Amino acid sequence: MMIDKKLKNAFLNPKSIAIVGASANDKKTSARIQRFLVSHGYSGKIFPINPNREEVFGLNCYSSLTQITGQVDHVFIAVDGEKIISAIKDAISIKATCATILSGGFSEAGEKGVIEEKKILNLAKKGNLRILGPNSIGLINITDSVVLSANAMLELKDLKSGGLSVISQSGSLIGALLSHGNSRDIGFSKLISVGNETDLSVGEIGHMLVEDESTDTILLFLETLRNRDYVASMARAAQLAGKSVIVYKLGKSELGQELAKSHTGALAGSDVAFNAFIKDIGVARVHHFETLIEAPNLFRKAKVKAGKRIGVVTTTGGGGAMVIDSLSNFGIEVVEPGLDIANFLSTENIPYSGSKLIDLTIAGTKPGIVSKVIELLMNKSDIDLILMVVGSSAKFRPDQAVNPLIKWKDGAKPLAVYIAPDAPDALKLLSKNNIACFRTPESCADGINAFLNLSEPRAIFQNKVSKSYFEIEEIINFSENKNLTEKESLDIFKLLGINVVQYNEFMSEDNALSISTEMSFPLVMKVLSNQIIHKTNVGGIKLNIQNSKDIKSSFKELSKIYKNSNIKKEEQKFLIQRMEFGLAEVILGYRVDDLVGPIVVIGSGGTLSEIYDDKSVRVAPVEIDDAIEMINEVKSLSIINGYRNMPKGDILSLAASVVSISKLAFNKNIKEAEINPLIVKKDKEGVVAVDGLIILKTNN
Repeated sequence: MMIDKKLKNAFLNPKSIAIVGASANDKKTSARIQRFLVSHGYSGKIFPINPNREEVFGLNCYSSLTQITGQVDHVFIAVDGEKIISAIKDAISIKATCATILSGGFSEAGEKGVIEEKKILNLAKKGNLRILGPNSIGLINITDSVVLSANAMLELKDLKSGGLSVISQSGSLIGALLSHGNSRDIGFSKLISVGNETDLSVGEIGHMLVEDESTDTILLFLETLRNRDYVASMARAAQLAGKSVIVYKLGKSELGQELAKSHTGALAGSDVAFNAFIKDIGVARVHHFETLIEAPNLFRKAKVKAGKRIGVVTTTGGGGAMVIDSLSNFGIEVVEPGLDIANFLSTENIPYSGSKLIDLTIAGTKPGIVSKVIELLMNKSDIDLILMVVGSSAKFRPDQAVNPLIKWKDGAKPLAVYIAPDAPDALKLLSKNNIACFRTPESCADGINAFLNLSEPRAIFQNKVSKSYFEIEEIINFSENKNLTEKESLDIFKLLGINVVQYNEFMSEDNALSISTEMSFPLVMKVLSNQIIHKTNVGGIKLNIQNSKDIKSSFKELSKIYKNSNIKKEEQKFLIQRMEFGLAEVILGYRVDDLVGPIVVIGSGGTLSEIYDDKSVRVAPVEIDDAIEMINEVKSLSIINGYRNMPKGDILSLAASVVSISKLAFNKNIKEAEINPLIVKKDKEGVVAVDGLIILKTNN
């Protein structure tokens, strides 16, 4: 994405700023804007705008923007209602480049606000004026002394400059990050509140920060995901530029009614889909707010890790154990120290219990001992990161307990430090030297997990349109319903290249008996209706049909389901299939998520798929290597990987099916698709889909 240099400069580092609604009344929020600009050293021109005043804080005040004779780069609008429209019109007339709108009450406030927001956007677009907000608290450029914000935390006198830049959908959290950073001697370059993102978005602003020389790490505080393609493009650009992107996103979304129609929807709700999305684009996610500013120093090290193995050294047994407990929740392996470390501890008369935790005890708090143990860990090929846990000495003797760690800030392995006591001086000392340091065991584990799970952005999948694509479109266009029948769904899965069970549609008992002569027992019989999504819930499946007698009784029982429904007689159809057996049942799903777009899901199959949280999710489409990686992530599928000498399943055929269903991402009409179960047979014997569901985006 190409960034307009004029826009970037006017937005992040304007040489002239006009404040519409400027006030000298300190009780008003609008008074802070000019005051903060001056107090934090802004050297450009400031134009206060207020028709009721002649001057504001010693500067000449203008009645309107149109009265200004010089160039205005950036307009800060701190008025409400119709005055906003008037200010935008004036900003356009003077050819301002961009404007920030402080006021809220737009799309976040309901339907009326949505209409007003669209009105503002359309007006700005016509006038070539770019908008930050509305509902934006503004932006803070500490590097260049441009503090264009009304955030109360800017009463802080000395803002530390650093390499972290923040884009936040919450204005108030900008202040919280500043406060936390200030107390830890952590500096920022830019902090930007995007508000409602009606125009300038997280992704577009992120692109500006990728090109910003003073930014080395981009931090995102998100409430939702808007303009996902911009965000993805920004993340990929950041990776190429050698910059990390770390995100904190507010909690899991509730599953909507629409998602309950399939197991796939329940398995891959919006938060799960979001995780898949950020993994796809090479962004790290943290789950504790404070981790957002504590973890970045880890990411300044090597971007690609060999694994998830760490060595843990502690001078406080309890503190070390707390971190290990937190790490265990993420599946991170703590590596045994080895004989060289055990022997060294023995020579120093430090008892070693043989555990993975290297507990130096009080006897081992000497700088030389700590440094030597870290040196030995740095030289180990089976360790990807070193964690040092420091006890009470961090508070009372930081020079002795913390200073020895600083020599390892540029070591061969990333170093993380957890300070167990409340030791602000020790934390500041480590932060100053770009060593990742954590205040709680939870945030420490959170940061380490985010770092070790970071992957490079996945290559963009190129679509190759095949003949089957058009045949699938024919099936969709022929259907008159939003949900396809199971037969129509199986037809599409077959066209995708997925092996499908032998099946036939019928309407009468005689039809069933006739068809069965061409099929081998045992058989399965089902109701076939797009109005019955979950057939098991209504008893709509009969298994293990062994003979003609079973066919007659099964047909009779299934027909009762239709008698108790509103389904028309001509639509009362049935499906008969060969009964399949294998090593495992898998759910294979596809869904277009409202936030992140197309995703593919694989997990434990059958009726229990929603009960067990055992699945893997990726942004669709995927390639074969991605599919194999997904299969390996599903714990229950270890049984088909030769677990404990059990028969190995056909992993390659399963992976090929994952790739095939993921290609639905190229179809604009399909909202959701699911095979449940997909039966996995022995190695080289393939897989077979025995039940399927496809939901269309709109009625056709």
